[in-house]
Amino acid sequence: MHILTPTSSELTQVADELACFLQASTADIELPVIHNMDNQYKVRQYHYALPLGNLYLLNIVLYLPSTINQADIETARKSAIKSALLWQKLCLQQSKHNDAASYYVLTLDIQLSDEVDLSVVDNNVHVRKGRSVAHSFGACYFMEELILDINETPNIVQIFSAKDWQALLATTKTPCELWRFLSYHIEQLQYSLSSGKPSFDSEQALLMQFMNSSAMFSTAIAIDNALVKYAMQDKPNAALVTMSLAQKNASATAQMYQQHMQQAAIVWAQLSTQMIELASESTSANPATQTNTQQYNQWQQQLLDESLFSRHELIRTLYRHPKQSSAMQQSGYVIHQHSYENLGRHYVLIFYGQASDSKQNKTLIKPNLQNIAQDVATRLPLVELHHVVVLGIDFIQDHNDTFFDIDLWIQPVIAMTQKERQLTKQLQHLN
Repeated sequence: MHILTPTSSELTQVADELACFLQASTADIELPVIHNMDNQYKVRQYHYALPLGNLYLLNIVLYLPSTINQADIETARKSAIKSALLWQKLCLQQSKHNDAASYYVLTLDIQLSDEVDLSVVDNNVHVRKGRSVAHSFGACYFMEELILDINETPNIVQIFSAKDWQALLATTKTPCELWRFLSYHIEQLQYSLSSGKPSFDSEQALLMQFMNSSAMFSTAIAIDNALVKYAMQDKPNAALVTMSLAQKNASATAQMYQQHMQQAAIVWAQLSTQMIELASESTSANPATQTNTQQYNQWQQQLLDESLFSRHELIRTLYRHPKQSSAMQQSGYVIHQHSYENLGRHYVLIFYGQASDSKQNKTLIKPNLQNIAQDVATRLPLVELHHVVVLGIDFIQDHNDTFFDIDLWIQPVIAMTQKERQLTKQLQHLN
């Protein structure tokens, strides 16, 4: 089996994306079960309000002497897991009135070190970082070591070693793909517990199974079918058909497509940060613009709530620009692109014309991005529509380097009823 080893840059990128959905500052907490075992440890808890639901994450680092035997390591590990179960109960009590879907995750890192400073300051354990113990939690662990009643505990705490969790973040790349893997993981755990047959040996094996499953494209296919139904496109997306069939048939090209999507995901995240920074600078230069930090955070969440395939399509649209005719590049043009993660999000990509007399010139278009978004929101015959994202794209080529300066406006849309949409379309037709 191929062992995934994420790079630090990959982990930083995913961590930055998740941070956009963080609901409260991280907090060091004390877990009584571990504390009573006289183990040195550090614990942090996180709450991410992702578009698909709440992710509650508990990160535990155990610091043990390198001379410890395997039996004592396992005892310490079990004490950490027992504390996580108590932590989940507390979370459930605090969020019992919240109907949103929720997943509870424990990441556990066991560090062995020859030199350990036993001092504790403000609940922060000061130690010299040692080597991590290689460990994993397959389905067998939940069946044989961690006995749970799935009828009493339908939302099992999902447990990962620190290394497996890092591999998961680096591979899924996006918050929505991470959520779907957690859903896939818990389904496999529940199946294993109910059937008595372990469905996977390790989390990394299950991750590879997930990345090569039809689940990777199921949401995109459902949205693609809806777009055809709403007559917003004439036929299914050819790239989606090709890539999903390659995945389904385990074609040799499937791995290549997956790499393309992962690369596009990184580029989209980088461009999203750039867009927000550019919008913030524009606001600073024009105080009359009604934007604030909270709005920018909401904009960032909309941009990052895109799947691997959805990001692939957006980046592919951007990179097609140099292949357009010189006449189109001079005059400028508009492309409508829909999100393949959320049916209610629509993109309008305006490629600025390079000619000074172009109607799509940046000087003319940039001040009107909000008006364009509002106009598109009125015209789109989509009941589910909730956000229109307008991108004003300035393509810059400097020698062999290519840059995009992208102006951004995201317009929230108050949902119309189907009848209101039909009346709006009829009025537009009469006009």
